[in-house]
Amino acid sequence: MTFQAYKDKIKQLVEPVIESEDMELIDVECLKMKSRWIVRIYMDREAGVTLDDCCEISNQVGDILDIHDVLPGSYTLEVSSPGLARPLVRDKDFMKYRGCKVHVRVAEKLEGIKNFRGKLVDFCEEEGNKVLVVNMAGKVYRIPRELVVKANLEYEFDADIGPH
Repeated sequence: MTFQAYKDKIKQLVEPVIESEDMELIDVECLKMKSRWIVRIYMDREAGVTLDDCCEISNQVGDILDIHDVLPGSYTLEVSSPGLARPLVRDKDFMKYRGCKVHVRVAEKLEGIKNFRGKLVDFCEEEGNKVLVVNMAGKVYRIPRELVVKANLEYEFDADIGPH
C-alpha cells in the first residue's frame, strides 16, 4: 500500500468519529520512521480544540486503528489542533483563508520559484482548473492547485499590536 492509501484509509475511518464530536478533520499525515509509523491527526472547530478533546479523540482513534490493523507494524498516534501554521489541505481551506498570509510549496518550479510566501488573494477556477492566486512582494502568481505539495498559513506578528 502507498502512503496515500494509508492516509486515505485512516481518513475514512476517523472522520466520522471526529465529526460525531462536533469537530472537523483537517488533515492526516502518515510518516514511516525506522522502527514505527507516526500518524498525525489534525482537527478543529470554531471554538477551538482543547487538550481533553485531543485525549478523547486519541483514545477513540487508537482503538479504531488497532481494530482495523491499518498500518503494518507499530505506530505512534498524535492528535492536535492545526496550530498557528495551519495546513491548507482542502479546497474549502483555501476559500476560507483568502486574504491571509500563506506559504505554498509546489512540485515543480513556476517562474523559477518552488516556495511562495505571500497573501492568498483568491482561490478560483480558470479554464476548468483550480488556481491559487498569491501576491508575493507585489507580484501576483497563479499557482495551479494540482502542483501544490504543501500549503500552510503563515503566522503574522505585528510588533505594535501583537500576533494576528
